[in-house]
Amino acid sequence: MAMERRRRDRSLVPWRPFQNLQEMERHFDNIFSRPFWPMRWRHFPTIEPIWLPAIEVFEKEDKFVVKADLPGMRQEDINVSVVGDTLTIKGERKSETEVKEEDYHCCERSYGSFSRLISLPSNVDSKNIEASYEDGVLEIILPKAPEVKPKKVTIATKKKEVK
Repeated sequence: MAMERRRRDRSLVPWRPFQNLQEMERHFDNIFSRPFWPMRWRHFPTIEPIWLPAIEVFEKEDKFVVKADLPGMRQEDINVSVVGDTLTIKGERKSETEVKEEDYHCCERSYGSFSRLISLPSNVDSKNIEASYEDGVLEIILPKAPEVKPKKVTIATKKKEVK
């Protein structure tokens, strides 16, 4: 029996890197667009989903402002505190009604406890922080501390004595 060497295909193939990337992107879209669980398994009543409220932090001339979206919560369920240079917003959003039906179609609302920690700049006057809650939006006003003005030091010149 005679052995033959395998011939390698040495034909020129154009290099198309973007086509390969597009193909890989299509594969990822195909994988992650399918549900991992059947529709009836998507709601786990024993496991509370983790949620964090959306926040917005911005600076004005004399203060910093923090806004947090907390729709459907009562003011009593929200706790705001400052320890050192960290602002903490904690709370719990409770379910209004408990659904115990087998054919749960969709649940996109999140319930449970949350905690947001925000690092404060060193120039915040933590003694005068104000918070207000209206229409599901928590607004925290963090006034800037009065700046320490640099003290001008005059330099005295000493004349050398000529001998």
